[in-house]
Amino acid sequence: MNRYSPVIQDRVSEHSLELSGSTVHYWEYPALPCPADNSPAPLRTVLVVHGFRGDHHGLERVVEALPGLRVLMPDLPGFGESEAFPSREHNIAGYTEFLQEFMTALGLDERTVLLGHSFGSIVASHFVAEHPGRVAELILINPIAAPALEGPKGVLSKLAQFYYWAAAKLPEKLGQALLRSKLIVQVMSVSMAKTKDPELLEFIHGQHHAYFSSFAHRDMLLEAFKASISGNVRQVAEQLRLPTLLIAGEKDEIAALPAQHALLERLPQAELSVIDGVGHLIHYETPAEAAQAIKAFLAAHPDPSEAAS
Repeated sequence: MNRYSPVIQDRVSEHSLELSGSTVHYWEYPALPCPADNSPAPLRTVLVVHGFRGDHHGLERVVEALPGLRVLMPDLPGFGESEAFPSREHNIAGYTEFLQEFMTALGLDERTVLLGHSFGSIVASHFVAEHPGRVAELILINPIAAPALEGPKGVLSKLAQFYYWAAAKLPEKLGQALLRSKLIVQVMSVSMAKTKDPELLEFIHGQHHAYFSSFAHRDMLLEAFKASISGNVRQVAEQLRLPTLLIAGEKDEIAALPAQHALLERLPQAELSVIDGVGHLIHYETPAEAAQAIKAFLAAHPDPSEAAS
C-alpha cells in the first residue's frame, strides 16, 4: 500500500438510499473519541460534496485528518456508485435539489456544516443561496470563484468543452472510449499535480485512473460538465450570509488565487486560507493543512448547542 493511502477502513461504513427514483450510495465516517480522556467527541456533522468526475474517495485524506468530526460523503448521482438521475438533469439545480433531499432523508438539521470541493463548491454555494439557514457553516476547497471560460485558462476550458462535445457526438463505443481514455486521464492528472514527491504522484495518478472514469453514462457527464463551466461561486456570493471558509491553492490554475481574493471581497462573512505550493489538488497533496484550516475555522464558529453546554 502507498504510504499516502488513507487508513480509515475501521472508521467508515457504506450506506444507500432511494431518492427520486435512483439509488444513492454514501459513506459515513463517525467522529472518534477524544484521545485525551477517551470521551466521545462532540457530534459535529460535515456533509461533503466532491468534485467533477470524482467520488467520495477523493476527500478521504482530508477526512482522515479530521477524526473529531462526523463526516458524510455521498457519491453524487451519476458518479461513483450512485445511479444517474432517471429524469432530472445533472446540472446545478438538479444537484442542489439532491442535497436538499439527501439532508431531509438523513435528518440533517441546520447545525450541519457543508463542504464542497471544486465543482462541489459550485453545488454547495448555490444550495446555500437557495436554502438560507439550512446549514451552519460553508467550507469551499479549491472553490470555482469565477467563470471557467474567463481569464488566461479560458482557452483550456474551451478545449475541454470541445472534448466533451465530441465525445457526446461520436458513436457510443468511440465516445465512451474517448471519455475513459487512460492517456487523457494521465495528462489531466499530471497537469494538475504540483508535488515532486514520486510516491505521492503515484498515489494521485492511481486515484485518478481508478475513479475518474466512474460515471454512469456520457449524456449525464456532458450535462455535468456544462454545469461545471457555466456555474461558479461568484454568481451567488452576496447571498452566502453565513460563516464561510475558502481554502485555496497558491498554484491553482483552475481556480486561480486572484479570483479567490476577488470572491472573498464579495462574501459577507468569509475568510481565506491559502496553502503554499499546491494547485487544484489540495485534497490529495496537502490534506493536513486543509484539515488544520477547517478545525481552526470551526473552533471559531462553534455549534451553538455545544457553546451553550
